[in-house]
Amino acid sequence: MNLEGKIALSLSLVMAAGACAATDLVIATVNNGHMIEMQKHSADFEKAHPDIKLKWVTLEEGVLRQRVTTDIATKGGQFDVMTIGMYETPIWGKKGWLKELKPDAAYDVDDLLPAMRNGLSVDGKLYAAPFYGESSMLMYRKDLTDKAGVTFAERPTWDQVRDAAAKIHDPKGGVYGICLRGKPGWGDNMAFLSTMANSFGAQWFDMSWKPQLDSKPWKDAVTFYVDLLKKYGPPGSSANSFNEILALYNEGKCGMWIDATIAASFITDPKQSKVADKVAFAQGPYSATQKGANWLWAWALAIPEGTKHAEEAQKFIAWATSKDYINLIAKDKGWAAVPTGTRKSTYANPEFLKAAKFAEAEKKAIDTANPNDSTLPKSPYVGVQFAAIPEFQAIGIAVGQQMSSALSGKATVDQALKAGQAAADREMRKGGYYK
Repeated sequence: MNLEGKIALSLSLVMAAGACAATDLVIATVNNGHMIEMQKHSADFEKAHPDIKLKWVTLEEGVLRQRVTTDIATKGGQFDVMTIGMYETPIWGKKGWLKELKPDAAYDVDDLLPAMRNGLSVDGKLYAAPFYGESSMLMYRKDLTDKAGVTFAERPTWDQVRDAAAKIHDPKGGVYGICLRGKPGWGDNMAFLSTMANSFGAQWFDMSWKPQLDSKPWKDAVTFYVDLLKKYGPPGSSANSFNEILALYNEGKCGMWIDATIAASFITDPKQSKVADKVAFAQGPYSATQKGANWLWAWALAIPEGTKHAEEAQKFIAWATSKDYINLIAKDKGWAAVPTGTRKSTYANPEFLKAAKFAEAEKKAIDTANPNDSTLPKSPYVGVQFAAIPEFQAIGIAVGQQMSSALSGKATVDQALKAGQAAADREMRKGGYYK
């Protein structure tokens, strides 16, 4: 073989070796609709990046949290991309457990909704990119409120909501005045109750990190909540979470519901909802203050510090959270199916606005939620419906169980709050926040 032939052969061998050595990018994600849809589009990413092969680890929310928390804390290196939320991102970013995201100019980071960008940043550095985002808002049956002569302001008060619930409550007719979360959990009843308590002027911790569950605003909020659901809610509310209430609402059994903005796309879908054409929206109710009256959450993609494939992970996250990806889903499934709550450009798109009648209310809710200033008294923590400290998960679970007991009548509001305060105090002392 002549020299030219040998060179050609060695070049082809090098190219063949390169083609075989595609990087496996392992992605831990949650088993919800938007994420499953993303997996179906793996081929689109791999076609544009033939040197990267996507490997998916799809888990239920609770299992996902456990697995990624263990892996990142032990520097296990199992995953190259993790699906995490606004609770984990600031904690892990501060600890140096996540790599900073540095997308290129084409990504247009300034197009991200400010509330999402801020909630996923630490000291101005982005540590996770939002795949979809949400706030919370009031969703109500306009046919029932019209009949009862009730009109809501853009952001009603809790007293107005209670009065409306009393007027439209008709259990014999199969309609309950209001449906709210009661199932215990830091991301379940406490996500809702925290926003309600915020609006009554409460906070989780004061500036000395002392728990405030024994304060008057917490008592006022929880008393109001328990009375409201006992009088005008469905039976068994202490076991209801998002999915249970969604089913009730779609059957036409809830006059009002305050919950995640993501619910709006389901209850306005005639394939799922019997009342799809009767739904209207308002902002989360308030009492003493509008601060923290609606929550803020994102499922976001982040890169653990321990990955050996940071460059490839950056490419994948830039693709999955881009304008192009949203357009890809719109083309494939229609504008009503795109991941919402992340980009200004989505809400500026006339086709999206036409397909999603909830879009304006959803965007306003997201824009007004501020995780850095969510309570009337000054607080030391970041977060609206949670406090972004490692101890909060255990505290939120313990308090959630007490609130569920108060709702089911197994404990008084005073007993539940006293027990919650003791549990929170114990965790904070254990965490070394004070002696």
